[in-house]
Amino acid sequence: MSASIAAASANAATSTSQSSKFGGDFNTFLTLLTTQIKNQSPTDPLDTNQMTNQLVQFASVEQQIAMNQNLQRLLALEQTSQLTASAPLIGQMVSVEAEQITLQSGKGSLNLPAAGASQTALVTIQGSGNRVIRQETVPLGNAPKTWSWDGKDSDGLALPDGAYKVSVTGAAIGGKAEALPFTTIGKVTGAEKAGDDLKLLLGQLQVSFDKLRKVNSGN
Repeated sequence: MSASIAAASANAATSTSQSSKFGGDFNTFLTLLTTQIKNQSPTDPLDTNQMTNQLVQFASVEQQIAMNQNLQRLLALEQTSQLTASAPLIGQMVSVEAEQITLQSGKGSLNLPAAGASQTALVTIQGSGNRVIRQETVPLGNAPKTWSWDGKDSDGLALPDGAYKVSVTGAAIGGKAEALPFTTIGKVTGAEKAGDDLKLLLGQLQVSFDKLRKVNSGN
């Protein structure tokens, strides 16, 4: 979801309470105005221009609240439509932009970039407490490549399926470390609406729909 839609959604979410408050304020204003008109002094009547300006301001606020309510309904319908449209992705292998690798059925994979300033990539996987559980140096080639993880830690112990923090760094000219771009590969197991966002589920890894980068051929 884009930043502009997220901001609009946040504004629309407050429209119900604003509408209720506005209704109370407007009724109070009309009561006071009617009382003033009934009891105004013939020699010192109310300022017509000021009264008109106040009525225009209230009408403007009322229109804005109505627009926000309509926007809220439209956003809800759009999210429902996107959630329904995600159904064909269930069971498909996809590549997503994430800071985690998903371990599913004892296997995990990353898409690594082609060699550039860095000829090798150091893949680091971390567990709870940012403890390093696996590191591997991978040579990079002329084209992007897939790196696969067998789900085992550095001691050969098989780890449970889940989402593990991962980073990919390379050694550039002069030995200076640089972060390398990568995507996580996993099978889509579901989709859900989380607040104002829509999430794809890759096992225990959750990512926003806008992080989807590729639907891989085959399962």
